[in-house]
Amino acid sequence: MTKILAFAGSSRTDSFNRKLIAIAAQGAQQADAEVTLIDLRDYPMPIFDQDYETHQGMPEKARQFKHHLMHSDGVLISSPEYNSGYSGLLKNCIDWASRSEAPDEKSLVAFSGKCVSLMSASPGGFGGLRGLVSLRMLLGNLGMTVLPDQVTVSNAMKAFNQEGQLVDQKQQQAIINLGINLVATLNKLNG
Repeated sequence: MTKILAFAGSSRTDSFNRKLIAIAAQGAQQADAEVTLIDLRDYPMPIFDQDYETHQGMPEKARQFKHHLMHSDGVLISSPEYNSGYSGLLKNCIDWASRSEAPDEKSLVAFSGKCVSLMSASPGGFGGLRGLVSLRMLLGNLGMTVLPDQVTVSNAMKAFNQEGQLVDQKQQQAIINLGINLVATLNKLNG
């Protein structure tokens, strides 16, 4: 069974991107994938510091996050846009997960060869699009295949209903399709 890890790069309680990633996860589940939906708030880790790593090793929560990545076939990420980039929280998690835990560990094992789909929701008119540009580049540099389709939701404070679903049914289906298409791509690649 195809395994998908899904998370948002936001820890805010009423995060638009946490709502969005839950919708994409529904799509992956509809496509018969085993989906692990995590909240980065449950994985607190210090700001990456090589001195900290040298003296104390990888924090346990960083190790857990990395292992989620390692044991997935593909990843769904919904990233907020902060000042035209992705969040510091997301970058820090990626930095820790990129570190080797043993001398014989393959470089970037948590990322290399995996497929990822991106999305974003933002109160602004661009829907977080500017942040996805740099996130796409970062993930590609880590060895991930970033699928070309991405969806952004602008004016996010009005985009969701009380149940956390998108009011616009075309947008709702587009986000569901990100999950479905990621699973379909992985199934084709893995035979």
